[in-house]
Amino acid sequence: MDLIGNTPLIELSRISRKGGALLFAKAEFCNPSGSVKDRAAKAMIQEGLETGKLKPGKTIIDATSGNTGISYAMLGAAMGFPVRLYLPSNASVERKSIMRHYGAEIVETNPMEGSDGAYLAAKQEAEADPEAYFYPDQYNNKANWQAHYHGTGAEIWEQTGGRVSHFICGMGTSGTFMGTSRRLKECNLAIKAIAVQPDSPFHGIEGAKHMASTIKPGFYDESWPDGFSEVGTESAYAMARRLAREEGIYAGISSAANVSAALRLAAALPSQSVVVTILCDTGARYVSDEFWDAGNRGQA
Repeated sequence: MDLIGNTPLIELSRISRKGGALLFAKAEFCNPSGSVKDRAAKAMIQEGLETGKLKPGKTIIDATSGNTGISYAMLGAAMGFPVRLYLPSNASVERKSIMRHYGAEIVETNPMEGSDGAYLAAKQEAEADPEAYFYPDQYNNKANWQAHYHGTGAEIWEQTGGRVSHFICGMGTSGTFMGTSRRLKECNLAIKAIAVQPDSPFHGIEGAKHMASTIKPGFYDESWPDGFSEVGTESAYAMARRLAREEGIYAGISSAANVSAALRLAAALPSQSVVVTILCDTGARYVSDEFWDAGNRGQA
């Protein structure tokens, strides 16, 4: 748990366009289980232990699109707690395999219902037997966004020497976006926070929510972002290939969606601006996906 956080900030200098802002990305795949979700999982489990809601004999249960589940599974194994996870059956093979290798039990839900279906199923199971389960409820637990307020946002401010002018990031639970941007705006109210989301309810950007067509997380404030940026699935796929081949960064699909939106933003800003985004996880969780070998290598 002590290894979670304090991740590097990497300048994406090779894909950045000349004349635009500086573009940086927080390498959250450097967390011990390989994603940004380690931060929230750690905070929610710590809160459970401190309040007594999580104690020996209980099973950690929650819904996930993949990354938070892997974080729960890792921490559960390290701390001696069983873990039961609900997720859509179309989550990547690699994500499901990693959870199982950590010893977690997986319940696969209808892929057509997306993360909402997994959420409702986990909630029903947890509420049916509260003595058996510790239910962090990542979509409504304030410890989720607070982990980024105290960690990610503070780190970005320090790592950029207070020069960050724009923060742009996708949303699943919205914890990373809400917590990080709140901290940054407390440091400098002029910082702009741009929310990234898929351009359609039907998309292939795992872990990302199209907020207009889904159950909104309890702590998501739709009036908070200074703007929104939509990214298509194919654009995210193309950017994942570019990051690997041009920057040497093997990142996942939601990471690539963030970079695609951040690159568009940076190109339209003055050169003194500093744009920061999030590399949510590693591309190793999507090795079996066919998009790696498709499309034009040089376009995004």
